[in-house]
Amino acid sequence: MDTRYFQVSEAEAGRRLDLVALGLLGPEFSRSQVQRLIRQGCITLAGRPARAGQKVMAGQDIAVALPPPEPSRLVPEPLHLEILYEDEDLVVVNKAAGMVVHPAPGHSRGTLVHGLLHHCGQLAQVGGELRPGIVHRLDKDTSGVLLAAKSDRAHRALVAAFAAGRVHKRYLALVLGSPPSSGQVESGIGRHPVDRKRMSSRGRHTKPALSRWQVRQRLAGLSLLEVEIATGRTHQIRVHLSEAGFPVAMDPVYGGRRGIKRLAPPLAAALKAAGRQMLHARRLALAHPVSGREMEFIAPLPPDFQQVLAAARECARA
Repeated sequence: MDTRYFQVSEAEAGRRLDLVALGLLGPEFSRSQVQRLIRQGCITLAGRPARAGQKVMAGQDIAVALPPPEPSRLVPEPLHLEILYEDEDLVVVNKAAGMVVHPAPGHSRGTLVHGLLHHCGQLAQVGGELRPGIVHRLDKDTSGVLLAAKSDRAHRALVAAFAAGRVHKRYLALVLGSPPSSGQVESGIGRHPVDRKRMSSRGRHTKPALSRWQVRQRLAGLSLLEVEIATGRTHQIRVHLSEAGFPVAMDPVYGGRRGIKRLAPPLAAALKAAGRQMLHARRLALAHPVSGREMEFIAPLPPDFQQVLAAARECARA
């Protein structure tokens, strides 16, 4: 066990123990972690257990006994990952469609987290045992840019950046129909009032959500949109576009399969071969969580999306 010793300075006198300990331990620890250590008796004040809110006095000794990290029950797996960028604090991947981000009921193996643990050796632990390093998610059948934190300091900074809207995300969506050349949907999203597996703007408890789109191409009954989201609610783009009357093609939950039969046979066949919603997280831009350097990541379109676009363009020329 690693034990660290500190002494309360004059400047720290009168402050809460948890805040003083947080400042002494440095950026690798969060306030919730420090409070948990205090509850467990791992942090003592003047040789005695103390409360997180207890005020400290100058000259008092603070001892912090850090228990060894608990081994994760997740077994790393050697999965194929397309790495877009990596350093000591974060890793950025082009997530494949069909891959679940983290373990969940029915998905105990083969997730992105399992693959990242094998590739990186370790991830930030503040995300929890089943979601180490995870700061945002993509749906199972959505491909594209996803980043994960390798250090706790990066995890905390990334969570704050996402919450403050400082991470900029753009998607490519192939939708049914012909929406206006540009537009936006600003309606809250929450659980569907009847179907708990779906999200909806008509739920009781919704959270604000904003999606903006621009049409990039109109293709034989489909439209290719670039979508920018100012928030990151569950199924946000799929819900907003569906409720606007232009569901993401092949989306099985929000009406994206209903109009496939009306498309040209080669295009319908290409969509069925892809077998998933045509949504791709193309671009993510942010300031590096530790250095502050501005960064931008672009995820190339996967082959199934490219094949559908090629079929759509061929049908549009016919």
